[in-house]
Amino acid sequence: MSHDEAAIANAFRAACRAELEALKPGNVHVHSPGHGMTVADFLVSAEAAAPAIARAGAGVGARVLAAVEATRAACGQNTNLGIVLLAAPLAAAAEGSEGTRARLRRVLARLTVEDADLAFRAIRLAAPAGLGRSDRHDVADPPAVTLLEAMRAAANRDRIAFQYANGFRDVLELGVPRLRRCRAEGWTDAQAVSAVYLGFLACFPDSHVVRKHGSLLAEKVRRRAAALEALLGRTDGHERCRPQLLAWDGELKARGLNPGTSADLTVASHFAAALFA
Repeated sequence: MSHDEAAIANAFRAACRAELEALKPGNVHVHSPGHGMTVADFLVSAEAAAPAIARAGAGVGARVLAAVEATRAACGQNTNLGIVLLAAPLAAAAEGSEGTRARLRRVLARLTVEDADLAFRAIRLAAPAGLGRSDRHDVADPPAVTLLEAMRAAANRDRIAFQYANGFRDVLELGVPRLRRCRAEGWTDAQAVSAVYLGFLACFPDSHVVRKHGSLLAEKVRRRAAALEALLGRTDGHERCRPQLLAWDGELKARGLNPGTSADLTVASHFAAALFA
C-alpha cells in the first residue's frame, strides 16, 4: 500500500476530525467548546494545514512552517501547533510506502539546522500559551543545532519534543496499539479516540498543563484521568463513565485547564494508525 500526497492529507484531516468527535475532558470537542475556541476553528485549521503536512518531498521544518502559516491565515489563532509538529515527521516517513518505525527514525536522524530554523519560526508565529524562555536553544534565537538536537534538549519538559527524541515512542507504543485494540473490540471510533486521550492523560502529566499551571496541578489532573480510565475499561464503562467525563470536562474548562498535549498526541496516534504498518 503506497501513500501519496492525497492519501496523507486525507489521513491528516480524518485524524483531526476524529479527535474533535471524541469526548476529551478539558479539550475542545463536539460536546463542548472551550478556551475561546470552537470545533469549527479546528476544522478550518485542519483543512488549511493538510496540504502543507502532506506536501511531497518537503522537509519536516518546511511542512511545519507552511502548516502554521496556513492555519494563521485561515483562523487567526494557534489551534494546531502541537499537531503539526507531530504530524510532519510522520507524514515524511509515510511518503511513497507504508510508514515504518525504521523510516521514521531515518527522517528524524536527517533533520537539519534549517529544519530547526523553520520550526522555530513556526513556533514564534503560533505563539503558544505558556511557552516562556529556555536557557538552551530558545526558539527566539537563531538555532545552532538540528531540530532533533533541539528537541532532545527539550524532551524532559515537553512531551512533543520527547516524541522526536524517542522515535515517537508514546504514539507508536501507547496510542496506536490502544486505538487498534479498542476498534478490534467493537468500540466506536469516538469511544476509541476518547480512550486513547485518557490513556495519555493518565500515563504522564500533560506538559501543556505543566507549562501553564505547574507540575502539582498537572499531577492532580493525571490522577483523576487514571481513575476515569480504569472506569472506562470496565463492562459498560462508556455509559457509566460518560456523565463523569462530561462533568470533569466542565470543571477543567471552568478553571482554564486544557490538556492540549494529550490531545495532540491523540491526533498523531490516529494519523499514524492510518499510515504505519
